[in-house]
Amino acid sequence: MLKSFSIAEGVLLLVLGLLALIFPVVASFGVTAVVGIAFLVGGIVGWINNIFRRQGLKGWLVFWRLVVSTLFLVAGGTILKQFAEGGVPAATQVAALSVAIGIVFLVEGIVAIFAALSHRNIQGWGWGLTNGVVTLVLGVLILSMKFWGLLSVLGILVGVSFLFSGIDLIAFGSMLHGDKTPGSEHQSSATAA
Repeated sequence: MLKSFSIAEGVLLLVLGLLALIFPVVASFGVTAVVGIAFLVGGIVGWINNIFRRQGLKGWLVFWRLVVSTLFLVAGGTILKQFAEGGVPAATQVAALSVAIGIVFLVEGIVAIFAALSHRNIQGWGWGLTNGVVTLVLGVLILSMKFWGLLSVLGILVGVSFLFSGIDLIAFGSMLHGDKTPGSEHQSSATAA
């Protein structure tokens, strides 16, 4: 049962990943809408949590946590409002989120490069350097894109992620839960001898 579920989930992710790569702009809009909903829900949950916990926290901490929760509410509400207003405002939100990811990749790449270079005495530091360089290049590529190119960035990232996750789940489901009967290992080793 678990094997079938893992493989089915892997196939579903493969299909979704391929669809996201075939229709990256549609996938980008979907990702941005989900981010807007997540921000909105996060802000609401943050407000409720802070109100119920206010007596156990210092006043300044409650205040700043409410500020952050309010920012989440505003960001989520703005994204969803622009989606409701039509194509151009929604496209602006998708492009803005893509630029934010480009900036994150740029900074993450620089940090990873410096971290790898500062650990050259550790075996495998080259993988960290490679990761940093690739992440930095991706950040530069995203930030150098024109507006219409930015609309496909999120869809492509999600598509690639889903593809690899799908392959991983199918391989995991197939390998981990193979057809092994009790004692089959002893029989195969006895026949090999």
